[in-house]
Amino acid sequence: MSSKHTSTIPFQPASLETWDSKYRLKDVDGTPIDQDIEDTYRRVARKLASVEPTNQAEWEEKFFEAMMAGAIPAGRITSNAGADEYKRAVSAINCTVSMTIPDSMDGIMFAAHQAALTLKAGCGIGYDFSTIRPAGAHVYGAGASTNGPIPFMDIYDKMCFTVSSAGGRRGAQMGTFDVRHPDVELFIKAKREDGRLRQFNLSLLITDEFIQAVENDADWKLIFPMRNGETAKETVYAFWPINDDKEYTVDKDGRVLCAVYKTIKAKYLWDLIMKSTYDFAEPGFILIDRVNEMNNNWWCENIRATNPCGKVFASR
Repeated sequence: MSSKHTSTIPFQPASLETWDSKYRLKDVDGTPIDQDIEDTYRRVARKLASVEPTNQAEWEEKFFEAMMAGAIPAGRITSNAGADEYKRAVSAINCTVSMTIPDSMDGIMFAAHQAALTLKAGCGIGYDFSTIRPAGAHVYGAGASTNGPIPFMDIYDKMCFTVSSAGGRRGAQMGTFDVRHPDVELFIKAKREDGRLRQFNLSLLITDEFIQAVENDADWKLIFPMRNGETAKETVYAFWPINDDKEYTVDKDGRVLCAVYKTIKAKYLWDLIMKSTYDFAEPGFILIDRVNEMNNNWWCENIRATNPCGKVFASR
């Protein structure tokens, strides 16, 4: 393809190889549709401009010139924008966050089904797995106890490994976990087992309350919501994501009645996190209180997970 435009940034061989393998539009037989990288930029620019109500040709040229000058759209945009004729079931969204996973077999499997379709479309996805009851908890419908959220994460891990992600890249997942959950130690140690949860980034949801407990060498209660009819020796009210208020006891402030499974020292948990982070580079930290304080949509949502690129190691 000949063009009067010249990129202001020369392309290195590695860059061209990445473009060809990941972002260049090809037909079903692998024959290139984008003859060169300018074709890719033009395809993307035309698609981006198509949503403008007026002056689409002008906006197409502006988008094209920006890319030629070094502006790089997100990967799914570069790969999929304007590729409708060849890829009908893909997304231009790089990363997403899942629904709140219900604490039921139907809910967990439905969320896994939705995640599989999301990954197939080329998107990464994040989930909060601490909405699933801890290992050993009774499942009344089955008359048995559950294995807890970590084994269910194994199912999502294998699903992600199996599903081919659109655009020639492997699937990406983020698993978040509440620092108050009774299985938090299992979550922290999960990647110590060879080959486990390798399709995941892992991050803990760290609260101001936990940081204060560490600083004060205080006790830390590991808790989980109680369904109506369940009993426990010790209970507390706490904010926790649930799917159906009718199944739980909720106070006037929106806090859910939770069973206290175990009380440990906050510093013990902190040291366990630090050791794992040093040895395995995971789990990461998400200062979830700060995230929600700074969220412009604080009035209508409570963030509990991030996309796979949202992993943050942070200090206070």
